[in-house]
Amino acid sequence: MSQSLVPAAQPPQATTGPAVGTDFPDPLVPLRGLPELPFGRLLDNPAPPAGVAHDVPGQERPGRGDPVRSTHPKANAHVHLPPNFSAFETVEQAVDLAAGAGLEVLGVNNYYDFGVYARFAHSARAQGIFPLFGVEIISLVGELQAAGVKVNDPDNPGRMYLCGKGITRFVPMPAEAQRLLQPIRDADSARMTAMIQRVAALMESSGVSTSVTAASVQATLARRYAVVPSSVYLQERHIAQAFQEALFAHVEAGERSSTLRRLLGVECTAPDDPVTVQNQIRSQLMKAGKPAYVEDSCLEADTAYALVLALGGVPCYPVLADGASPVCPFEASVDELVSSLVARRIWCAEVIPSRNATTTVDRYATELRRAGIIVLGGTEHNTLELASMTPECKGRVPVSERVAELFWEGACVVAAHQYLSAREQTGYVDAQGYLNSGFVTQDQRIAALARLGSMVIEAFRRPDGDRSAVMEPTSTTTSARTRQS
Repeated sequence: MSQSLVPAAQPPQATTGPAVGTDFPDPLVPLRGLPELPFGRLLDNPAPPAGVAHDVPGQERPGRGDPVRSTHPKANAHVHLPPNFSAFETVEQAVDLAAGAGLEVLGVNNYYDFGVYARFAHSARAQGIFPLFGVEIISLVGELQAAGVKVNDPDNPGRMYLCGKGITRFVPMPAEAQRLLQPIRDADSARMTAMIQRVAALMESSGVSTSVTAASVQATLARRYAVVPSSVYLQERHIAQAFQEALFAHVEAGERSSTLRRLLGVECTAPDDPVTVQNQIRSQLMKAGKPAYVEDSCLEADTAYALVLALGGVPCYPVLADGASPVCPFEASVDELVSSLVARRIWCAEVIPSRNATTTVDRYATELRRAGIIVLGGTEHNTLELASMTPECKGRVPVSERVAELFWEGACVVAAHQYLSAREQTGYVDAQGYLNSGFVTQDQRIAALARLGSMVIEAFRRPDGDRSAVMEPTSTTTSARTRQS
């Protein structure tokens, strides 16, 4: 575990081709249009935003009584929007559902392309929701892979999912970010193309001739989601969906069971259900050891970390915890997880609570925050299931009051970072991943940035003519949405 995620110095390279172009509007225009908020004053008086406590409220200890839905402002810091594989049919649907759920902050974390972020920002602004911009990256810690240590991927030792939160440098994208991002895009595109060719050959040998290619899948998704084809980066789920749709189009319902048996080598449990068929195409054909599997090429973890910083973001570690059984060794001890993250200069963590028991979320979130690591909550929405927009624990159990406070605090800190970074100022971390040096303690740093972030969120969500009036943080019990009504 000694490998550092400190960005490695690399020689500059020229970037060519349209794949990393910036031919879409700047999503940060509404954010840059906010008034100058008194961050300097907060440095001298870094009180936390209203309602964010620094001890665990006694009435909400894990395991004590029934869970109570939080009255704190709500934030969801992690969803995937189309053309990423997503539960949502459109960007606007995601924002509409977020507004209906009473969210004040919504964060998008797409893989490898940001073409829909301007559309997301515009829709969020219209609905009075603050947009957080992010990226999700699949990376590899070489020494952990060699040691057989699973990190936050239960199937692949050494593989580490890493997110960037509050990214701001993607329109235009700096040359360094382009240089780091393009190899991911190229390798991923090559893998998806090869995998499609293998599945198509298997379909052909099973008696189903299709015209599915990487280009055809991209074109279909571009039409479906009203985006340009160059913004579509294929994922395994896209491929499985494309072949399921082709199979259903070419094979009559009465013949699907036998066709799928020949294709998959096992009985399909629900041959007329699209989602079941998609899942079995993935699990029986596309996973490691299966006939259409193609080895993926992940970025080294230090390069992924460098990419997040080059995009102006905050490196963030997604915690899987008991979302895997058994828990991945890297995460099995919260104390050791904290030590590993701090050693890698990762000062932000994220939980997708729907994967976890309530007690697990309480324990990890509380211990991470106690160690000075801010905590976010999200839902992903990276399958076809249109689940709740509010982060909830397994079984749709609400998160505890303490965790709701921490999720809101974390969202406020990232909002402040995004606001400051968009103005070329240092936010939560600097360009090398070090914490903002303008504070004596980490608690002071988090408190000041959370307070600024709550003011940024409030200002963004107000009508244009009323933004300059925002000088105090959002109350945790009375949302801006309520005050505007």
